[in-house]
Amino acid sequence: MFLTLKRKTLVSIAAFLTATLVVISALAATSTAAVFFGKTSRKIPVYGVSVEGEDKVIALTFDAAWGADKTQGILDIMASFDAKGTFFLVGFWIDKFEEETKAIAEAGFEIGNHSRNHLNMPKLSDGEMRAEIEYVNDRVRELTGITPKYFRAPFGDYSDRLVSAVEAMDMVEVQWSIDSLDWKGLSAKQIYERVVPKAKSGDIVLFHNNSDHVLDALPMVLTGLKANGFRFVALSQLVMTEGYSVDNNGIQHRSA
Repeated sequence: MFLTLKRKTLVSIAAFLTATLVVISALAATSTAAVFFGKTSRKIPVYGVSVEGEDKVIALTFDAAWGADKTQGILDIMASFDAKGTFFLVGFWIDKFEEETKAIAEAGFEIGNHSRNHLNMPKLSDGEMRAEIEYVNDRVRELTGITPKYFRAPFGDYSDRLVSAVEAMDMVEVQWSIDSLDWKGLSAKQIYERVVPKAKSGDIVLFHNNSDHVLDALPMVLTGLKANGFRFVALSQLVMTEGYSVDNNGIQHRSA
């Protein structure tokens, strides 16, 4: 009798442990970030902004790493719609296209930091990360007198260390909530379909300054968004640099 009871007890304990492991695994699978007692275990960049009120605003952003022959066209098209936007510039692009860098600022567009060499930033040391960011800030300030407030990681790759390094430099790491995928050679119509039907207030849209069909797509996108009641803003008119929190979906909220 004693042996039977002991065996049953062991079976019960094993069953309890198995069930516990299943629950833990299920909880971990429901989120990209491990969450315990309502707190995220990792830092998350800004992907979009929670916007209050009826005003519909959207931020169009353009990453510039290779080529510049379409940059002035983007500026002209945006100006024709009375739209402002933000260019995220790579350091070696700035070095090669100093006049275009100045033209972006002179046209009233914001310049964000996209690192010096377009590397996978999380793989770098803390010192290397800082050097990549500082170089671009210094070059933009030298050419335009403005220091970037926002940083975008190459390839969208980030880590706790990277976000912490950006914050330590009094900057905000910004990703995107809508990817036009223009870099894949999509047609103007395909780019339009990826952006306009999905857009909501507070979105940040990713384009590239020298993608194949950006000049054909941009007027269509701007026309469609404007018809839907959107106003086009630079990141500084949308993304906060202080007094905010970021939820597990990367949405920025003003602190109470």
